[in-house]
Amino acid sequence: MSEKKKKLRGFAKVISQQLEPLNDNEEFKKKFKDTNLKILLNAVDGRYAALIKIKEGTVEVDGIKNNEKENLTKEALGWDGRLATTTNLFFKIATGELSTISMIGKIITRKIKIKGISKVLALTEIFALL
Repeated sequence: MSEKKKKLRGFAKVISQQLEPLNDNEEFKKKFKDTNLKILLNAVDGRYAALIKIKEGTVEVDGIKNNEKENLTKEALGWDGRLATTTNLFFKIATGELSTISMIGKIITRKIKIKGISKVLALTEIFALL
């Protein structure tokens, strides 16, 4: 974690609070020790997106203002994968309330947008360690 920690807000703060315990998780450190990965979680109806940065067995979350599309591009942030949907759908996914079939339907109808799906799928491994 960086010494100067920005104050996170909204969705980014919630994601950070969920992932922070991984920095003390030996299994996470071992499994992701050689990993450098950035995943953008964009709650399209929120004011902040969360950029999850996994680097050599540590995880950090940055809050990115969600007011202009230019702020969230791959070129601007260097993300490897992106998952964008509403805050409500993010929490339904996280709590397991959304079935796989429902999720596929939402992807097809573009209610859930994914870029770099193989990178985004790393989140399933990460959340399984919590």
